[in-house]
Amino acid sequence: MEQLSILILDDEKVFRDEIREFLENDSFTVHSAALPSEAFSILAKQDIDILILDLRLPEMDGFAVLEKVKEMYPHIEVIMITGHGDMDAVIQAMRMGAVEFFPKPFRLLDMKAAIKRTRRFIDLNHRLKEVNQSLQLISKDLRDNVGYEMVGRSKAVQQVIDLMRRVATVDNTSVFITGESGTGKELIARGIHYLSNRSQSYFHAVNCSAIPESLFESEFFGYKKGAFTGADEEKAGWFEIANGGTLFLDEIVDMHPLLQSKLLRVLEDRKVRRLGATTDITVDVRIIAATNQDVRGFIEVNKFRNDLFFRLNSFEINIPPLRERPEDIPILLNYYTQTLSKKLNKKITGIDNAVLVAALSYPFPGNVRELRNMVERAIILSDGDKLTVNEFAFAGLTNSRTAEAIINFEETFDLDEIEKLTIMKALERADNKKTEAAQLLNITRQSLDRRLEKHGISLD
Repeated sequence: MEQLSILILDDEKVFRDEIREFLENDSFTVHSAALPSEAFSILAKQDIDILILDLRLPEMDGFAVLEKVKEMYPHIEVIMITGHGDMDAVIQAMRMGAVEFFPKPFRLLDMKAAIKRTRRFIDLNHRLKEVNQSLQLISKDLRDNVGYEMVGRSKAVQQVIDLMRRVATVDNTSVFITGESGTGKELIARGIHYLSNRSQSYFHAVNCSAIPESLFESEFFGYKKGAFTGADEEKAGWFEIANGGTLFLDEIVDMHPLLQSKLLRVLEDRKVRRLGATTDITVDVRIIAATNQDVRGFIEVNKFRNDLFFRLNSFEINIPPLRERPEDIPILLNYYTQTLSKKLNKKITGIDNAVLVAALSYPFPGNVRELRNMVERAIILSDGDKLTVNEFAFAGLTNSRTAEAIINFEETFDLDEIEKLTIMKALERADNKKTEAAQLLNITRQSLDRRLEKHGISLD
């Protein structure tokens, strides 16, 4: 078991010394205190994982200590003990956050087992915290390294970010990204690269549909000087350029069939040979491929190799279109209005209600890229401090999702109002049941409570 730091707060010296000696024999770091004031002094100076807390204490009782500890040090897990235990005390302790409750006397082996169970609980909380922190930092990393960040609160977006984070830790796994144009496939590919151990090496992006067939092989593998007419100097191919890093092959299904077979061999052998050369070059490259087309349909008509697809598709990430996650639209409008108005040196403080009404009814065939371009155009055209629908190029509006079915706007509002109205609509859909509303918003119940307080929303 990994070392834990444990604090024993009990006014009985014999008990403190006995349990301390027992736990130190198991390589735990153990501190002890007879008074709550002594315990809080230790807590202020030491990193404590578990507090073993007696219920009956001088200065203040164990429940008061438990409440204060959970307020000041919520990460500390508390095991309550008492010589006067009853079920009411057990229930109250558990409700206040204790993980275990022992009546005196108890076997030290039972206490050790309780600490072991608590260790698992602490590890789980640490892993969950790391995941949440990672998801928050991923967008910042993408913004700093790529120039954009993955924005959205929908479950679909959070799942994509989680998959990106997970596969980034596996160094050589090939990734296949699918999704419509404008959904952010290259952004995800760059995110995988910058979150991986390859982040200090080169990320090379290639649009397979933009390379003429006659140049494909020389671009892919490079060539030696004199390999063909016009080869006046040596040139490295894509694999050599990205050696040690990541090679992103966008629109992979447009690759010529001959190149598909050669790519498959490179993936299997991890070697390339320049045109005109007689020796191979060993390369260490992670391949991330992407397409906005139905790759399985291409396989069925023999336009894309089945074996290459399965070699590339070790790990697949599908990015859903924006029309399937309308809850992200207000957030994206808010984000791009804030970021692009700063970039364009325009003071935009709000969005007119008609913009959101139109946006929530618009199918966005160009997905997030189209929304971003719309916002940029609107900011350039705007002469005021609020964006109006007149500055947006909405076309082909549909009534499949009327604005009133999602959010009912009655007046213009500033950007901070978007969150408030979204929360109010979620509560309406959930019949004011906060747990269900939090699930609709893809946030925790505690997070919803904080936002309700922030916006002064009362359910009474």
